[in-house]
Amino acid sequence: MSTMTPAAAQRTFYLLTTTRWLPVGFVAGIFTLVARERGLSVEQITLYMTAQGIMVLLLELPTSGFADVLGRKPVLLAAGVVNIVAGLAFMFAHSFWTFALAAGLMGVYRALDSGPLEAWYVDTVHERQPGADVHGAMSIQGVLVGVGMGGGALVSGGLVAWHPFKESSALLLPIQVFVTLCVVHLVATLFLLREAPRTDGRLRGRLASSVRETPAAIGDGLRLLAHNSVLRALVLVEVFWVTGMMAYETLMPLRLAELLGSEARAGVWMGPAAAGGWALFSFGSWLGGRLADRLGLVWAAILGRVVNGLGVVAMGLTLGPAALVVAYLFTYTMHGAASPAFMGLMHREASSKNRATILSMGSLAMQGGGAIVGPLLGVLAAATSIATAMVVAGLVSMVGFVCFLPARRQERARQAPEVLTS
Repeated sequence: MSTMTPAAAQRTFYLLTTTRWLPVGFVAGIFTLVARERGLSVEQITLYMTAQGIMVLLLELPTSGFADVLGRKPVLLAAGVVNIVAGLAFMFAHSFWTFALAAGLMGVYRALDSGPLEAWYVDTVHERQPGADVHGAMSIQGVLVGVGMGGGALVSGGLVAWHPFKESSALLLPIQVFVTLCVVHLVATLFLLREAPRTDGRLRGRLASSVRETPAAIGDGLRLLAHNSVLRALVLVEVFWVTGMMAYETLMPLRLAELLGSEARAGVWMGPAAAGGWALFSFGSWLGGRLADRLGLVWAAILGRVVNGLGVVAMGLTLGPAALVVAYLFTYTMHGAASPAFMGLMHREASSKNRATILSMGSLAMQGGGAIVGPLLGVLAAATSIATAMVVAGLVSMVGFVCFLPARRQERARQAPEVLTS
């Protein structure tokens, strides 16, 4: 129910994607390193991060149902405000519990932010082209995510190396820039995204109506999940995927600091490494779109996820910082390659009435899975080594390819009538 043309919506979608992910690049690995620098152990770091997953677990479906009923823009604006508060909380956190509070706020943000922008864009396309696959736009979105994240990470590494304010940690300035850019994104969302109200009346009446209708939207999504074996399996993919992701997003900076002997030195390395990773994520996302056209969505998704898991295993087997960064770059390439096909498969199972809810189910599985897997990997790393935990995470991630098999069977069933009639 957008008031914008598809072309205008596409421009807004791409711009807001960039302003959404550029700030994140500035803190890629930084929150972990700051916590380590301020005295937290590996086990404490992986444990406090569960606060994010718990908040997503509690709020993901209610917030996505709210977005499906009230509209995407109000939820995105609320998300932007919470993101700014979360950034400030990380800036001033010095203990396990204050870091847990910051992570919890970030979880609230993730729950609010996951799905509405993408759902808004896809619905706009489907108003003119019902049922059209959107993996091409998702591929371009992935490129923009990579460019934004990579650019932010590169500048972040330069800021840490520069360290202009000697009285404070070199890791603090990137967080300050992150908060500033989050304000920019909030303002851009306010003025650029236009959406017709999904319910009639004044704001108070719309809110009341949305609150009443949200449980029904959630119920519809859960019933679809219960009766749709393809969707259930796709949502389960996220649990396996987040296991590998914990290795290259949380354990990677800690392993790098271990190899270099300093959190600050690791922060300098993480800037260019994350920039290269997200640049290759962009390439991988473009490649993933081409693979989906050539192989089909299912095989492209399987290939991307399996090879991504192999990259995580390679990260755990490396013995030096340079080799670790090379393996990290390869892993992020395949991280990008798997995403367009996977998101295309998710959108096939959704409609305008439940799209944000369906997308949030995937995010819910990922964040909830991360809340369980993260501490387990932390315990494993403490009992053995960070490298061993990374290898185990990669192997678990690879097993998730079996979750694409129901989608493959469905795809073959859809193709069979076409063959018979040709």
